[in-house]
Amino acid sequence: MGGVLFFDGNCGMCTRARNRLLRLDRTGRLRTEPLQRPGVAERIGVAPERLSASAWWLDSSGAVFAGAKAMNAALSTALGTTFPLRIYSLPGVGRIQEWVYRWVAAHRYRFRGVTPLCESEPGQCSSRPGS
Repeated sequence: MGGVLFFDGNCGMCTRARNRLLRLDRTGRLRTEPLQRPGVAERIGVAPERLSASAWWLDSSGAVFAGAKAMNAALSTALGTTFPLRIYSLPGVGRIQEWVYRWVAAHRYRFRGVTPLCESEPGQCSSRPGS
């Protein structure tokens, strides 16, 4: 299973998480793109105003996941195992992960990170998410 993780390229913490996933990628099937790249909303079928609410995963079959499930799908792809997604699917685990994810996402600009991708590589991003 390969796919694309769409993340907030204006967020240093999000860029750091993306960089870690890329370092873990054993399969070469994990791709990442900033939410700020033109046409992302249309590619994943999400309203532009909802796009920045979370990370998004678009897998090779066309399935789209958001939030913690998206991150588990990206980790599963990077590691070459479905283990993270199986853990997410356990009763109650996904619900807790989504709660934690939503809290972190709501406060993501308060966490330390690295230089956001859109600052370090402005050509990767446009001025508006989903444009």
